[in-house]
Amino acid sequence: MISAHAGRRRLPGALRLVMLVALTAGLAMPVARARASVTSGALTFSDTQDIQVVAATQIDDRQYNVRVLSTALRRAVDVRILLPADYAQNSTARFPVLYLFHGTSGRASDWVTLGDAEKTTAPLELITVMPDAGFDGDGGGWFTNWVDTSTQLGLSRWETFHVSQLVPWVDANLRTIAERRGRALAGLSQGGFGSTTYAARHPDMFVATASFSGAPEIDRDPDVIAGATAVIEATALFLNQTEPDAMFGPRATNEINWQGHDPSTLMTNLRGTGLFLWTASGQPCPGDAPNPAAAGIEYLTHVSTQHFHDHLVEEGIPSSYTDNACGLHTWPYWARDLHEFVGPMMDTFSSPPAPSMIDYESIDAQWTQWGWTVSMARPAVQQFSRMHDGGPGGFTLDGAGTATVTTPAAYQPGSTATVTVASPAGTTSSLLTVDGAGRLTISVPLSAPTLGVTASTATARVTIQAPPAT
Repeated sequence: MISAHAGRRRLPGALRLVMLVALTAGLAMPVARARASVTSGALTFSDTQDIQVVAATQIDDRQYNVRVLSTALRRAVDVRILLPADYAQNSTARFPVLYLFHGTSGRASDWVTLGDAEKTTAPLELITVMPDAGFDGDGGGWFTNWVDTSTQLGLSRWETFHVSQLVPWVDANLRTIAERRGRALAGLSQGGFGSTTYAARHPDMFVATASFSGAPEIDRDPDVIAGATAVIEATALFLNQTEPDAMFGPRATNEINWQGHDPSTLMTNLRGTGLFLWTASGQPCPGDAPNPAAAGIEYLTHVSTQHFHDHLVEEGIPSSYTDNACGLHTWPYWARDLHEFVGPMMDTFSSPPAPSMIDYESIDAQWTQWGWTVSMARPAVQQFSRMHDGGPGGFTLDGAGTATVTTPAAYQPGSTATVTVASPAGTTSSLLTVDGAGRLTISVPLSAPTLGVTASTATARVTIQAPPAT
């Protein structure tokens, strides 16, 4: 059901602070000595290089809780897992995985105890992984590697934990489809930001993402920026007991870090990803008890989601958008959203979309996506670079300084490639030898960096003529 879009207006100060109504942060729990593996019921959960298993408990036939210690967090957190009903009997099958995130002041168990996840996923050939996204029910980490790693909460490298460590750990311990076509993300509220920022920053890892009353935009439109800043800083200060700029840094000095984690700013990365959005106006539906805090928070997330969807339309990026005329920021609505999502999600697993050409933007000095690796030599630690129109025949690169680009394994090993680089420095053509893996490494000059100064970006077009891999 689609409602009329809310008018564009700045958010009242009271609504910007409504997120202060949340659960009290808990104390850190002691961590037991890690073991090589822990067996619970029919499953054994083993350590990986970056994750140690502290404890594992089988809760019922499908459900496990695993407590883990990660090098990215250095504090123990929980991971709740729901297996397919026939996981044990169907011993050779592999299953897709849904990574399902809770919201502010939530816990790994929330989707089971409050969101009906066990019943909703029961008929599905699906593994559901629900990790903590905060410590012991505090305000949560906002799904980023914190700028300030010296707070009482320690490293708080949440993106590294969830994406670079948890996903490989799950693939190592469970019979997953360990590829993009077998992974999806979803989350509510703060977790809706998490599901969309991870999909935008790692599009080659996840085939679909869903946001339920989430914040898929935090840094693009002025009225969204005002509310998002207040909510995130309040979460840090009042719920996490840290300084307000701990997560993304002060906007005055770290604005590009906010932009580089904003799904709306990184929207073009999402071409070829299944996108699903649920939001509501914040007006109570018939039968809802009065709840001003839940109404105010839902309004904030509605504004964020509405702007995000509008920009998707502008970019010509398809999505499924459900904008309900009424609904509060409460569990009955998120349980409904999950129930509505799992069918389209399973269809996406069956017919996985993918971009026709590589289009990826990042603030990181080095990134790897879709088999391409780009390493930037530039004066700024964080600055946008973008590869677009990328394929075996070449690519366009926007950025500053000099880039070293390694291609996917797309060419005949040992063959000779003609590489033409058209950049602000001029046009050059050279013969390069494809390495034994079928890759080329190409130096691309973009601009002459000046130490201590952020150079303006420039554009280079690289054309590759090489025998394809056979």
